Amino acid sequence: MNEWMTTTTLLSALRTYGNQDAWDRFIGHFRRPVAAFTRRMGLSESEADDATQETLLVFAQRYRDGDYDRERGRLRQWLFGIAYRQALGARSRRRGQARQVAEGGASAYWNELPDEAAATRHWDEEWEHAVLEHCLSRVRGEVNASTYTAFDLLVRQGQSVETVAERLGLSRNAIYNAKHRVLKRARELAREYEGGGEG
Repeated sequence: MNEWMTTTTLLSALRTYGNQDAWDRFIGHFRRPVAAFTRRMGLSESEADDATQETLLVFAQRYRDGDYDRERGRLRQWLFGIAYRQALGARSRRRGQARQVAEGGASAYWNELPDEAAATRHWDEEWEHAVLEHCLSRVRGEVNASTYTAFDLLVRQGQSVETVAERLGLSRNAIYNAKHRVLKRARELAREYEGGGEG
């Protein structure tokens, strides 16, 4: 399951019905941003789990049916549309099950929902975070331990370059070089991962 696959390769394999490995990889690639997004849409954990599963099932079915057209937009935006509709549907069902909403409560209920522009921002953030995490896990296996540790301490943990240099026994220049090397490779992998723009 740790084998590197681009989005294009992954989706090509997904076209084959009954390919459990392709389905497992698909879930591994796309579940994280969808689940995080549905939670940010105000769903409970169980609602978000259901909406995420339904989003991925609908996506896979429609993709296999040939509904995705690259000329009409990026894959990530098509997946966003499905996830957004699933989240709206889950919230609507919840409201329908809780008819004891007070007078004026219905408006307040829907006002809590991010508008589509805000939802799009939430989606983009979650997607980019998931892609970055996936790519960094690959980079970590490609560079030596001290290079990745320097990057992690400086960028992800927010420690000062002086602190990181002292802790690792490296020069400031080596720390900056480590940061540059890891970020450069992560960006390369992100472009590769998303199929040269398909994501």
